[in-house]
Amino acid sequence: MAQVLRVALAGLGTVGGGVIRVLDANRDLIARRAGRPIEVVAVSARDRSKDRGVDLSRFDWVDDTAALAAAEADVVVELIGGADGPALTLARRALGAGRHVVTANKAMLAHHGLELARAAEGSGAALKFEAAVAGGIPVIKGLREGAAANAIARVYGILNGTCNFILSKMEAEGRDFAEVLAEAQALGYAEADPSFDIDGVDAAHKLSILASLAFGTAPAFTQVAASGIRHLLAADIAEAAALGYRVRLVGVAEADAAGLFQRVHAHLVRADHPLAHVTGATNAVVAEGNFVGRLLFQGAGAGEGPTASAVVADLIDIARGEFGPPFAMPAAALTEAAPAPAGERRGRAYLRFAVADRVGVLAEIAAAMRDAGVSIESLIQRGALADGSVLVAIVTHEGPERCVAAALERLRGSQSLQGEPLWMHILD
Repeated sequence: MAQVLRVALAGLGTVGGGVIRVLDANRDLIARRAGRPIEVVAVSARDRSKDRGVDLSRFDWVDDTAALAAAEADVVVELIGGADGPALTLARRALGAGRHVVTANKAMLAHHGLELARAAEGSGAALKFEAAVAGGIPVIKGLREGAAANAIARVYGILNGTCNFILSKMEAEGRDFAEVLAEAQALGYAEADPSFDIDGVDAAHKLSILASLAFGTAPAFTQVAASGIRHLLAADIAEAAALGYRVRLVGVAEADAAGLFQRVHAHLVRADHPLAHVTGATNAVVAEGNFVGRLLFQGAGAGEGPTASAVVADLIDIARGEFGPPFAMPAAALTEAAPAPAGERRGRAYLRFAVADRVGVLAEIAAAMRDAGVSIESLIQRGALADGSVLVAIVTHEGPERCVAAALERLRGSQSLQGEPLWMHILD
């Protein structure tokens, strides 16, 4: 059998420990599939004394994480996290030294992916990141290799398991956001500070990577319009269900003559759409190719086993010598796409207002819609909310988004509104 592929592993958290367990449990199978053994030879983490449930005595311990780039290893696996800091330093040094890099770090790739891709190509090394998007789902390989012959029209999906868990719970049990978030934190689905998840930042990181692979553009995280789910009410979920929809946080990316459009936003999804049936902490990605049609990738988007599995799959590819440009085409061929304006995008919208219970409020809202050129499909008023306000929900006919934005601007500062309106797009 060929020479051992030596691995230096940075980060021994849930995923790092999982990588060691996968390599131990499936050692012979992995060696047969890779054509040679894959072995961890060196590790680094912040706390040397912590019990991680695996035997670390067989590995060289390196206190300075960045020094792993100089370890006697063929591949550096970066599982530290963070867009900058030690993770970026390690990746830069490893690629500069001609060592392959495998990472699960979507934030680093979203911010520095083009730079790292250039460094990898310049040194002839691999930069692999299947675990960075959708955990154990092989969506990176699917876009980069399986759909390589296709022009992708659109890529979209549920990219954050924490948000999907919360929305599924709210839907199934009729509970409000804050209560379900607290449960998600207690169960370990949400961090103590959940902002990256519930405000759409994590999903935006992943979407920018998918968009680069799908459209041949440089990763453009700063162009992603991201909002999350923290302002959703149980009443919004119930209203969506009454209309035949379910609420999901969906990332959408499209590229056309107008530029690159990227947005992470809560959507109403038709009950018969595949994404409507994605529940719990599951992720799902849809890609639409001009010859292959619609592809659906669905599965566990996080967790020790699925994410570690994706990391080891990348190691197997490297052991086989199967790797190419990180973002599906040479870095020099990736275009710098201008952001596409949202104003002329056409679609239907769900608008929710919490209003004072008094005469004339509905007329004021309807007049603002009329004056902005928004056509109303349905307008529903419900009973009082917990704070005494009344819920008014509007579904619009298809039209340009700029008209909805103009209508909401007309209502800004109205004494009839109690709190900010909620705008959700409808994914038909």
